[in-house]
Amino acid sequence: MGLFKGIEFANKGFFWLLLLVPLMLGWYIWRNRKLQGTLSISVVKAFALPKKNNYGLWRHYGIVLRLLALVTLIVALARPQSAFSWQNSTTEGIDIVIATDISGSMLAEDLKPNRLEAGKNIAIDFIKNRPEDRIGLVIFSGESFTQCPLTIDHDVLINLFGDISNGMVEDGTAIGMGLATAVNRLKESDAKSKVVILLTDGSNTTGSIPPLTAAEIAKQMKVRVYTIGVGTKGYAPYPVKTPFGVQYQQVPVTIDEGVLSKIATVTGGKYFRATNNEKLKQIYQQIDKLERAKIAVTQYHKKTERFLPFALIAVLLLLIEFLLRNTVFKGALT
Repeated sequence: MGLFKGIEFANKGFFWLLLLVPLMLGWYIWRNRKLQGTLSISVVKAFALPKKNNYGLWRHYGIVLRLLALVTLIVALARPQSAFSWQNSTTEGIDIVIATDISGSMLAEDLKPNRLEAGKNIAIDFIKNRPEDRIGLVIFSGESFTQCPLTIDHDVLINLFGDISNGMVEDGTAIGMGLATAVNRLKESDAKSKVVILLTDGSNTTGSIPPLTAAEIAKQMKVRVYTIGVGTKGYAPYPVKTPFGVQYQQVPVTIDEGVLSKIATVTGGKYFRATNNEKLKQIYQQIDKLERAKIAVTQYHKKTERFLPFALIAVLLLLIEFLLRNTVFKGALT
């Protein structure tokens, strides 16, 4: 019954009063029979069959309406309440900044179609699965800048994510600058949890802020950093444009796992290594689960009194009975 869906009763003891219903009904039947007299006659031919009285169908309207009013009144006295519980992950959710390396080495094709595009596609899937979080995007190479500030408008974010490409900034790998810019985007955040996901395929080669200095800044600002080293082990195929078309060279993979691990440890995050598309996807799924676990602890409960509709129904039924008795059926029923 939709009327009682999600309903609890504060005073369930009042339901014992429902025992009055069969008692009142029994008394009414007994009284009705006692009030009926008997008539004995020797011949019935002289008596024509009485016309059917349509009012006879309604002769019990009074007891029906009164009993219904009693039932709804008892329900009102039992204090029905709607009980709701929910998680408010919008106002106390997570602010996330994804800081991604777009340096030339990200064009290596050990991930398909290459590291940069694989990172973009999988990150976009991650964004789509977190509709209630504010997410921003920072890109870095030889320097860093904010591609998209923190936003809940993920359609805009995804479009801007899709537009990033190698060559947008001077080449190089400024991991410290990328992290510092991402942390700065979270400076004014009052979110319950602040996170940076830092993805790179190399080691810090330029920039005015060392990676571990940026990590200390993140720690002070209570920003947790998940670092991802993307690239296979050993050598990776790298496309090189020549007069004869694109040719591939095997280039060494030089991820500074020591620094990335320290950044994660200092800030309370975790370091991951993605050697192929599937592992990178699993890493984002793991981060997704870790951060969801941190916001799922806050629940809100609210009870709303729902007795008034039942009380009004009881009054309405009694009013209908009174009006019928004094208008439509006045003098018609005895």
